[in-house]
Amino acid sequence: MATTPWESDVTKRLKEIFGDQITEYSSYLGQNFIVAKPESVIPILEFLKLEADFDYLVDLTAVDYPKRDARFDLVYILYSFSRNERMRVKTMIPESMQPPTAVGVYPGANWLEREVFDMFGIQFDGHPDMRRILLPEEWEGFPLRKEYSIIQQDDRWVKENLGIESGH
Repeated sequence: MATTPWESDVTKRLKEIFGDQITEYSSYLGQNFIVAKPESVIPILEFLKLEADFDYLVDLTAVDYPKRDARFDLVYILYSFSRNERMRVKTMIPESMQPPTAVGVYPGANWLEREVFDMFGIQFDGHPDMRRILLPEEWEGFPLRKEYSIIQQDDRWVKENLGIESGH
């Protein structure tokens, strides 16, 4: 991925306040992002919302890198209406980590974190209702993890609840 350095009034303030807690300020095809240490993400999100007018959490997702020690990237996509600007806050976490919830900063993170849990199995510490949102509670596995085959499904659940055998 060919990135270019990202410099702006926002990155200048972030550097002043967070120093080495942010390891990268970059842009890729016009999409600005920072990479932060996991323990700094919530304070960074708070700053971006309250001081830099990034008032909308557009999305939160994850990316699975199963061979990496910090297996998952968490990607928070923010938007500022007053700036008409979008940015991403990325962090890398190991599989065993339960990152803190962002619900206290962006209430809409509630459903987005539940989706990340449902698809990747990442649980958010302090989340008010950490349960599946897309799949049934009794579903086994996390479909967006790399070891979960594209044609795999919870055959037991499908047979018990739909009364059919797997079609693959």
